[in-house]
Amino acid sequence: MRASIAFAALALMIAPVHADDVPKIAVFDFEMIDTSLQGEVSGPRADEQQRLKAVGDQVRKELGESGKFNVVDIAPVNVAAHSNNLQACGGCEVELGQQLGADLVITGTVQKVSNLILNINIYLHDVHTGKRVAAMSADMRGNTDESWSRATRYLVHERLLASNYGAPQGR
Repeated sequence: MRASIAFAALALMIAPVHADDVPKIAVFDFEMIDTSLQGEVSGPRADEQQRLKAVGDQVRKELGESGKFNVVDIAPVNVAAHSNNLQACGGCEVELGQQLGADLVITGTVQKVSNLILNINIYLHDVHTGKRVAAMSADMRGNTDESWSRATRYLVHERLLASNYGAPQGR
């Protein structure tokens, strides 16, 4: 038993540590901007609220799996994040990211014009400077799980991961 513990400790010591080599990123849950007539009349839809949650989860999962980012848990500040409009809170998303020890934060919105016309927006901020590093958008046609997931995948893989946003900038 002692030998197996010693072997496990040795394996941990010589294993490459990648988490410190990549920026820590906090990905907040996405927010809905519903400018549709349906939204004005009927209010939030349960299926769209589930999709918003799924989009945030998908971004966290795909960024984490990429190895280019260390995704931090937003649970300690999630209540505060949900009690604010992260797009118009005067930098509270950066302050929340600082509380989490993140280097970067992502906020996002899905804007619904109608059930046919929607778009997803991702905003990337540097926690150390407070400045927006990038903004990206993809249009969706159709209000389905598949259209939301595909648009999210496109932004993550073709914009975020294909970029140099996570590269250390001499910090």
